[in-house]
Formats: sequence, C-alpha cells, structure tokens
Amino acid sequence: MSFEAFLGRQPLARYAQIAHSATPRDVESALGRPTIDFDAFLALLSPAAATYLEPMARRAQEITRVRFGRVIQMYAPLYVSNVCSNGCLYCGFNRSNAVRRTTLRFDQAEGEAAILHARGFRSLLLVSGEAPQAVSVAYFEALVRRLHGLFPSLSLEIYPLETEEYARLVEAGVDGLTLYQETYDRALYARVHPFGRKADYGWRLAGPERGAAAGMRRVGIGALLGLGPWREEAVALALHALWLQQEHWQTQVCVSFPRLRRATGGFVPPFPVDDPSLVQLACALRLLLPDAGLVLSTREAPAFRDGLAQICLTHMSAGSCTEPGGYAHPGEAEGQFSVEDARPAAEVAARLLSLGLEPVWKDWDAAFVGEAFLAGAPGAVPASSARKEAPCG
Repeated sequence: MSFEAFLGRQPLARYAQIAHSATPRDVESALGRPTIDFDAFLALLSPAAATYLEPMARRAQEITRVRFGRVIQMYAPLYVSNVCSNGCLYCGFNRSNAVRRTTLRFDQAEGEAAILHARGFRSLLLVSGEAPQAVSVAYFEALVRRLHGLFPSLSLEIYPLETEEYARLVEAGVDGLTLYQETYDRALYARVHPFGRKADYGWRLAGPERGAAAGMRRVGIGALLGLGPWREEAVALALHALWLQQEHWQTQVCVSFPRLRRATGGFVPPFPVDDPSLVQLACALRLLLPDAGLVLSTREAPAFRDGLAQICLTHMSAGSCTEPGGYAHPGEAEGQFSVEDARPAAEVAARLLSLGLEPVWKDWDAAFVGEAFLAGAPGAVPASSARKEAPCG
C-alpha cells in the first residue's frame, strides 16, 4: 500500500479535532508515558500543550542527547538553477515571476562547490527548480560524479523522479533526498499549485517512497509552515514519517521545518506560525520520532536557531545562498527566498561550540557500506542493511 492510499484511510478530521481539543490533563497524561505514541502526540500538538513547552523541551533534549549526542550535522545548499515550469504561488521561482534566471554550467557549479568546500562543508544539498529541460537527470548524474570526490555526502532537493532515475543518481553518488509535500491538504495543494508538473499531488507525495526504494540512505520530508493550519499539517507529516520508517526501515527519515518567508511575488502566508508554535511542533515530533533527524535551515533567525539547536535539532545549514551562482557572484540571479540567518558558516559553528554542541562537517563516507569494507568486517551484513546503522548526515 502506498502512503497516499494509507493517508486516505486515516481519520484525519478526528485526529485534528483531538489535536485542537486535548485538555491539560490529556497533556500531562501524555508526558507521563514512558514513550509517546500517536494519541499522546496529538495531545502534545494541542493549544493546551502550549503551556507545557518547558517539560516538552526538557524531554526532547534528553531524547536527542541519548540518540544523537550533541552533534549538529552542518550542510549547505548549492542552487544550480532557478528555471522552473511550475506556478507555486508562494515561491520566488514561480514561472510567472519576471526574475533573472540562470542555470549553472558544470564549471560554474564546481566553482560554487569549491567555495563551500573551502568553508569546511563536506555535505551538500543540490537544489533546483522543476525544469528537466534545463537540469535533466543526466545533468545531475554528471554533476554528482564531478563533486563526489570533494563531498562524501550529496543530497538532492529537486523535482520528483521515477524510482529508476533516483537509482541512477544513487549509483552516481547521491545519498540523500529532500522533498517537501508543501501541504498535505489536497484542496489547498491544488489552489497554491495551479499549473505545472507539481500540480499532481499524488506524484509528489510518492516521491520520498520512490527515493527510499531506489536506495537513498536518507529521505527528508516537510510541510511549508504557513500555508495551512499547522496542527493539521503536523498530523499528516507525522503519519508520513511513521509510514516511511516502517515501510523503508533501511532509510533514515529526517523532518524539516520550512517556515514561509518573503519571496518574489508578494505571497502572504495565510496561516503564519509563531516561534512558540514552531518549538511546540519540533518538540512533539522529537518525542514521537526519537530516531528522526530534525533539520532547520537559515530561513530562521540566529537566536531562534541557536535555541532550538540546544533542544532537538540534528542538522543545520549555514552561510546559505538561495540564488544560483550566488556564492561566487551574489546578486546576479533571483534567490528562492530571503535568508534570516546570514551569519557565516564559521560563526554559526563557533556559536554551536560555545553552546556545548558539536558541529560536524563530515559524518559519512560511502566506504562504510562498500563491498571491500564489508568483506573484511566481522559479521558482515549486506550493504542495504548496513545503511540503517549509518549516521544521518
């Protein structure tokens, strides 16, 4: 059964009603349990739980320390193209926006990557709009082969692909996939994606499972916070993460918290999410998903990122630029959205160290699951099983 079919069978309206109406007693009962099941998670999303942020944060921090230590995996996005065929109302890359567009040649992308390598990064996220005519699977396959020698971990945040296409990129050296559903509300999804390939709700929803089936070591999901009521989105997002963990246990599941920011086109988020609500969401997800990576990008302000990093995060971007070619030549193309944390990567890392955390630039190497490594390892296991033990990077 696909996740779309599974989601269609869930009593989402009843779950949302619980998430809105749980009482303080329900929240205290949830926090008193040794483990947080889905019913307890719903209580922790409720307005009543907003007054229990401190005990939720303490427990989220305890779980994070036990599962991940004090490690924060550092990564950087590398935008290779802002050409896009979609009409997402909230996105600066919307095809209808009259913006400066560009697609990087291989030498330009390698130049951007060299800058990020010199800044210490060994984990890159390759990002593009949805434009297979400009950035095809063959383009990414060739680019990944060029970059893999410098970056042991290469992930994608591009348009959804077929399983076979993801497998080609895994073979080339890609180990991670990020694909936000944007909103799990089908009617809202249709309104904010009026045209383009992305208008197909089911095609996008099945992208993470196709990536996992293709052998991705890590799959990241998320909802754009601000598009719809956050508690309803959190219910579906949590179900998605739990389903992926059960059906694709070899793959590490990560959850991101992309909060809508200013972008070309002037879109105003209809359901803005304030800081306490975002903390509540992150803590509730940590309690429900102890093994999931939790990711926060430079969409958020420095003080907020520093605070949440001490509670439950495992991955952070830093020194990010959202325009293609912007690390070497800023201002020559349109960025996807405005960055709130503009600190250089070294400054972010120094701040994490001062907070008692451990910024890590590399925590993965493909040799960990190579046949030569496994052939010589006591109790060797198949590579597909070994991926489960690899750290989320």
